[in-house]
Amino acid sequence: MELKELIALTGGPGRVEWIGIRPARREALLPCEEVEIGADGLTGDHGRPGKRAVTVIQAEHLDVIAALIGRNVLPQMLRRNIVVSGINLTALKGRSVRMGSALLRWSTVCAPCSRMEEVLGNGGYAALRGHGGWCAEVIEPGTVRVNDRVSALPVG
Repeated sequence: MELKELIALTGGPGRVEWIGIRPARREALLPCEEVEIGADGLTGDHGRPGKRAVTVIQAEHLDVIAALIGRNVLPQMLRRNIVVSGINLTALKGRSVRMGSALLRWSTVCAPCSRMEEVLGNGGYAALRGHGGWCAEVIEPGTVRVNDRVSALPVG
């Protein structure tokens, strides 16, 4: 199999585990069961339009981050909008991804900020490096609910 074909394979679909919105800068994320995603991001969220409109992190990385800092980690602590499980987010870079009825495209790594030291304690910033998730741009607005399917559209 050629590299291009291997890259196109993502395995089975994933699932939305958690959704949170930030009403304002530096405020706590509020968990919700469903959210509308418009052209500029999640309704009610203090996000950034464009390539960073939605932030997504892989549920499997929460345990890795917790192990690296030696304490339990909850999704809202990491300040990402959506937590998904069962699909490798890194394998989706640059791909169009259907999440609920919304269509997103992973655009760039969601790098940790210095705030992670405040929230997670010593080593929080370092623990998120490589595990902080992805930023996505909105290709088609739609609704996303906890338990919704997450799947990459075919390449080409």
